[in-house]
This record gives sequence, C-alpha cells and structure tokens, in this order.
Amino acid sequence: MTLSADQLDRIAQAREVVIETRKGDRAAETTIWVVIDDGEVFVRSVRGEDGHWYRRALAEPRVALTVGDDRYQFLAIPASDQESIQRTSEALRRKYRGRSLEMMLQPGTLGTTLRLDPL
Repeated sequence: MTLSADQLDRIAQAREVVIETRKGDRAAETTIWVVIDDGEVFVRSVRGEDGHWYRRALAEPRVALTVGDDRYQFLAIPASDQESIQRTSEALRRKYRGRSLEMMLQPGTLGTTLRLDPL
C-alpha cells in the first residue's frame, strides 16, 4: 500500500504524532517526531536504543501512527544505513529547532532511525 500525497502531507505537517507499538497483546502509545523525505516516512528514538517504543517496534514491527483523527498502519524497518540516517537528519533539521533537535542528532540516536512502510 502507498500513502496519498494528502496523507503524506498530513503526516509531514504534524509537529508530533503518536506511535502505537505492541508487546504481545499490550499496546503502548508514545508521542514522537516524524519526518517525510522523498515520500518515505522516518522516525528516530530521542533516547537511542533505550527508547521503549523503539525496542517494541524492533520486536514487533507492525506499528500505527495517529495524526489528529487519522490512523495509519506501518511496518517499521531499521534504516541504519548512512543514506537513510543522513536523509532523516536533514529532514529533522528542516522541520524542527532547539535543544530537542540536537538530542535527535547525537551519535547514540542515529542508529535508531526507522523507515515506516505503509501496510
């Protein structure tokens, strides 16, 4: 499945989104940042590998993003290659500012970049 241009724009314009991850039958929701680059959706854990949502997404890659009243299903794919990391970092710099942005660009967070492929 692919997302429409309107759906991608809605996600891109959101300052924050809610990611739903699962551990067995239990769902957990976490507010995170999201960026779009060249029609692809990327997220990164500000807490690096210690991020609970990130660890759950690795263990059970079927995740959902909630943007306002809209909900989108994705498969979380590790995107720790240099190109994906660079694309995500540049998209984060374009969209966000401040101390939290700097935390997202630290070496310990870069490897937690995930591409979210629509289901």
